[in-house]
Amino acid sequence: MGKTKSGFYKRGVITIPSERIISRIFLIKGRRVMIDKDLAELYEVGTKVLNLAVKRNIDRFPPDFMFQLSEKEFKNLRSQIETSSWGGRRYLPHAFTEQGVAMLSSVLNSDRAIQVNIQVIRTFTKLRELLATNKGLRVKIENMEKKYDAKLRQVFDVLKQLLIQESKPKGQIGFTK
Repeated sequence: MGKTKSGFYKRGVITIPSERIISRIFLIKGRRVMIDKDLAELYEVGTKVLNLAVKRNIDRFPPDFMFQLSEKEFKNLRSQIETSSWGGRRYLPHAFTEQGVAMLSSVLNSDRAIQVNIQVIRTFTKLRELLATNKGLRVKIENMEKKYDAKLRQVFDVLKQLLIQESKPKGQIGFTK
């Protein structure tokens, strides 16, 4: 680690593709959330470690920051996800809103947690901005997400990725002098 101009030590930069984060954001109870298992994987900690840290600091996680899924919500979520890596859970998963994800960096005291949180929050913000600028499309996508089951989840993911790609500035094509 080298020092910056201000005298602070540089940390290694962790880069997680926004597509990887977006694919783990779900619409549950009308809110965009991430599940404890997915967050633990991004932070490179066990799900149990993440949930214990939350439990020790439960006052930091009001219901609008985090909630536990019901059996029905969990079954619906499992049907949306193609892999069966959800087997063997003793407890229903916790879902974290954008504010809950931000709060996680204060209870998971590691450089990785801080850096991952920054990327996750930026992705939530980017997704919100994209959906706000394309309000008509957003309403249609949200209605379709609510109406149709997991078979169309892949279509929604592709649409979200296309929206993100549209917002990126295009490079110049051809010769320049």
